[in-house]
Amino acid sequence: MDQPILVIDQGTTSSRAILFSPALQILGVAQREFPQHFPASGWVEHDPEDLWSSALDVAREVLAKTQTVPQDIAAIGIANQRETVVVWDRATGKPIHNAIVWQDRRTADICDRLRADGHEALIAERTGLLIDPYFSATKIAWILDKVPGARARAEVGELACGSVDSFLLWRLTGGKVHATDATNASRTQLLNIHTGQWDETLLDLFGVPAALLPEVRDSAGDFGQTAIDVLGAAIPVRGVAGDQQAALVGQACFAPGMAKATYGTGCFVLLNTGERPVASRHRLLTTVAYQLDGKRTYALEGSIFIAGAALQWLRDGLGVLARAENADAMARQAAADPGLYMVPAFVGLAAPDWRPDARGAIFGLTRATGPNELVRAALESVCFQTRDLIEAMSAEDADAEWSIKLRVDGGMSASDWMLQTLADTLDKTIDRPEVREATALGAAWLARRGISGEAGDDFWRRDRAFTRQPDAAIGAARIQGWRRAVAAVISMAEA
Repeated sequence: MDQPILVIDQGTTSSRAILFSPALQILGVAQREFPQHFPASGWVEHDPEDLWSSALDVAREVLAKTQTVPQDIAAIGIANQRETVVVWDRATGKPIHNAIVWQDRRTADICDRLRADGHEALIAERTGLLIDPYFSATKIAWILDKVPGARARAEVGELACGSVDSFLLWRLTGGKVHATDATNASRTQLLNIHTGQWDETLLDLFGVPAALLPEVRDSAGDFGQTAIDVLGAAIPVRGVAGDQQAALVGQACFAPGMAKATYGTGCFVLLNTGERPVASRHRLLTTVAYQLDGKRTYALEGSIFIAGAALQWLRDGLGVLARAENADAMARQAAADPGLYMVPAFVGLAAPDWRPDARGAIFGLTRATGPNELVRAALESVCFQTRDLIEAMSAEDADAEWSIKLRVDGGMSASDWMLQTLADTLDKTIDRPEVREATALGAAWLARRGISGEAGDDFWRRDRAFTRQPDAAIGAARIQGWRRAVAAVISMAEA
């Protein structure tokens, strides 16, 4: 293949388009933010038309910037924000309600009822997921119940529903393809991850008609082609994955025991567990990593709600950090203080503690604590939280004998100080790649495989490896101090 690949990376706050060479090198990038809507406390919505128009605009822009004609594009790959749902009219293609975003908490009461009625074990066994508003199923049911006439129309097949990838595919193909890939489907809480099919028991439990849902396909394969009036040519769509799974592919984590951590506003850690889904004993999520040639590969997933957002708070909330890019230098200038801990539970604690009622705290403040020390504590908190996740993953399956190999990406991976501290905290080698656009790179790899049938894993190249320093300040006492700080936050939530 000697033609470029176009990737649409549709995220939570912006849409981006990246053009890759056949060798998966970046040729051009375009990005556009779109509005966020907060109609009530805990509610987060997007206008689906903003998702579509921003994605289309950046795709056209990157082609113009690189002087690429649409007919020269080999294939399109899509990566998307997961769990966010759209319901639309099959006849017109128009959404019947704003998209409900993965962050939205409006269905917490539905989740409480499901848990109280004893459905948690069934849902976890079939989907690998916990009962939580985070996932798509309760969002779909809410739209069907709140929009007048929607449920009746859904039952007779007049409506379509899907995550953002499905909506973009529908629009790209002029309404000819209603499909999703196995990674996105595995985040709905409606897919049986063992069979790879929509589960009738779960559909009945959540009240979601099967007629609404897209066809589940491989992550690399035939997703139709664009309508000519969309980009000016009929371009094959050949790769689709949820953003975190796309990043796992972009980091070439194709073997069991390989893991990636993406550091952005929060952090998502995915560990490839191979052909067998591992049921978590530590409240991690079991999910589909990717599906190729009808064969599913699975992953364990753990999330950190607050990573880069801790620096944003220091910058925007306290004014002690002028720019996030300054964090590395400030941490280096800070006085090492083994008694200072920041637990950034601003929106609760995620895995492995899962305490949505917890709130943040800083322990060990003295008169000597200043901006540099606070920045250092924020970066260290990300390292400690990552260690908690990696420890939980390592303990999940004794038979696997995992020796986890960790690769990192995302905005915070630019901080050498944080990655060195992470290596010291984990006592592991941390690999940072040359191409840090791992999500888009994974979608490009999937699209290339969808065209050629084989894509190889030789596209990944290391920028730098970080290994534990012999005189590292992070030792058992510091780690125990962190766990005491977390325990104190949980104790305050229970008081």
